[in-house]
Amino acid sequence: MIGDIVGKPGRQIVSQAIPGLIQRESLDLVVANAENATHGSGLNPQNYQELMRAQIDGITMGDHIYRRRELKSILNRESNIVRPANYPPQAPGRDYAILSARNGVPVAIISLLGRVFMRPVDCPWRAVDRVLDRIPSSVNVILVDFHAEATSDKQIMGRYLDGKVTAVMGTHTHVPTADTQIFPGGTAFQADLGMTGPYESIIGRRIDRVTETTITFLPTEFEVATEDPRICGVLMDVDPTTGKTNSIERVCIYEEEAQDLATLYTSNHK
Repeated sequence: MIGDIVGKPGRQIVSQAIPGLIQRESLDLVVANAENATHGSGLNPQNYQELMRAQIDGITMGDHIYRRRELKSILNRESNIVRPANYPPQAPGRDYAILSARNGVPVAIISLLGRVFMRPVDCPWRAVDRVLDRIPSSVNVILVDFHAEATSDKQIMGRYLDGKVTAVMGTHTHVPTADTQIFPGGTAFQADLGMTGPYESIIGRRIDRVTETTITFLPTEFEVATEDPRICGVLMDVDPTTGKTNSIERVCIYEEEAQDLATLYTSNHK
């Protein structure tokens, strides 16, 4: 699972590294949060297709999901992208999706929004219970992306779903947390996967622009930064029969390693 892809630098390093990472680590499934993939806010159909070519299998979104109105056609047509399940039922998109991993195992993905310091939405706990009741019993592996500000909110969700889902991974703050663990019931947890994008930045935006506006209150355009792109996320080994996580490891791929992964993929496809 990969944290928030931010802008062109995030998309580029994903396209560069993920195919080789799939080979090197024998990955069966890759899920990414892409709500900031287009110019740092939202996702358009062209960038969705770009991520598909990068071999991303499933996409979760967040509070910027409808920033690009043209995404509606993708949300209604494609079966591997989900909207937050605690949005109103009339909102475009699916509240869960079932993907087929490369080894044939069905995997459900769910997106949820937090409520602390965020736009008011329906209760994420009631929403996830409703969705879990609808997922077929034959689907044992369930991945939840909880897009929220407060680490306490994310911890509550992780503990609430322990033993009910395979993983609860936080996104939204763009800062990876060091609380990677597996709860007693077998559910993997990390409060935030971190950002996949430019780290010479303020959570993905140009440092000078954000600093100027913060200090002077003068509006500037918060352009996506460009330097020090990284992929942040986790690698998980999961039991497909029980849906429990056997192991979890934080991952941070810098540009040099991404180049090596691109070389590995190219050399294996000559």
